[in-house]
Amino acid sequence: MRPGAGTVGAVYGAAALLTVAGFAVTLWQGIDEPAHALAFGTLIALGELVRWGAPAGAGTPAAPGEPQSREPAPLAAAGALAYALLGASAGASTTHGVPQIVTVVVAGGLAGVVPHVAAGRGPGLDHLARRILTVGFAGLCFQPLYNTGELTRRLGEGPLHALFLLLVLVLTALCDAVLAALMHRARTVPRTATRTGGTPVPFGPLLREEVRALLGIGSAVCATGAVMALGVAVAGLWALPVFCVPLLLTQMSFRRYAAVRTTNRQTIASLARATEIAGYTPPGHARRVAALSGAVGRELGLSGADLTVLEYAALMHDIGQLSLVDPVPEGATALLAPEEQRRIALLGGAVVRQTGVPAAVAVVVERQADPYRDQPLPARIVRTVNAYDDLTGAAATGPLGALKALERLRLDTARDHHPEVVESLARVLARGGVAPAPPG
Repeated sequence: MRPGAGTVGAVYGAAALLTVAGFAVTLWQGIDEPAHALAFGTLIALGELVRWGAPAGAGTPAAPGEPQSREPAPLAAAGALAYALLGASAGASTTHGVPQIVTVVVAGGLAGVVPHVAAGRGPGLDHLARRILTVGFAGLCFQPLYNTGELTRRLGEGPLHALFLLLVLVLTALCDAVLAALMHRARTVPRTATRTGGTPVPFGPLLREEVRALLGIGSAVCATGAVMALGVAVAGLWALPVFCVPLLLTQMSFRRYAAVRTTNRQTIASLARATEIAGYTPPGHARRVAALSGAVGRELGLSGADLTVLEYAALMHDIGQLSLVDPVPEGATALLAPEEQRRIALLGGAVVRQTGVPAAVAVVVERQADPYRDQPLPARIVRTVNAYDDLTGAAATGPLGALKALERLRLDTARDHHPEVVESLARVLARGGVAPAPPG
């Protein structure tokens, strides 16, 4: 069994069990307020229809921090949360419970993904399982208290009710972050981790990255879900189109923004290959450095935009070699004199500034040859990972070469490589290197 499969299976099993129980209870007891169930089910199906398309991990993966890599169907997620937190409609109390909420969310989601499945870009099961569990959690926190009247008696229907919804949303978001981190950790457990005695991916940095991501598209989904629920409580089902249209327009804007980001990323990746095509660096060097730098960056707590800057800089770190008349043997700039390394880095930074990427990327490329005490963290990471890949090239292949390379990097921590970065790289390598990104 693949390491981490137990965690994935447990999450899928819990979501499937909750789904079966929800359908069974709903079919047995019947549907309460069919108009509301149909309206919210339609909203969720519409949200799935206009999802981001292929999930991250299919084809060209989304860059770190891209909105579609966090929530591919924000309108559907907001509608599901709104139904879970719905207590009244046009002033009249609702009576639907948690089983019906799960049933409507699953039915609406399945109806919306059919066209995507037919087109060969079905949704990632991880997102579906997480949505079922988090919506069930939100409904369980809210519906029993509301349906028994306990919530209204204690808090009324004013500001305290809204604050309670906010508390439920915060707990639900944290639940989703924990599930996402668990799934990410399970998906990135390398096969070599159990064979070599390496340690699994730390849970803490992954959870921290997911919590930080909540400040982006996650907070917008939670806020929209709560506002929808409160709006329906006052105005009835007519509030749904009023609130979903702005979110739909915002999603379309994000789609255009993400398309531009993806195009830029593909352009940068193609430009990075210029050194390989010209014979200045070994095949795959830039991609290896970018992937390993990202893993080390996550180990050191980087996330979001910082990871994007790190990835772009790692892809383009050798672009300055195109100015050389004679290629460096094996492209191993780490073996050059410090002055030559700095000259190549400055030339590379000048090229990067002409590509339209953020200026922070050029700064990382320019400063990768400086003493590490003067470097920003991304430059330290790129320098160390580039040196490791150079040292484990054609002249030092295999596990022995990797051990010798780490020993060399540790000996150079007086000036060239930050000790914390070297040890983080060692921990990543002990886990088997870079694992594939989890499916969307």
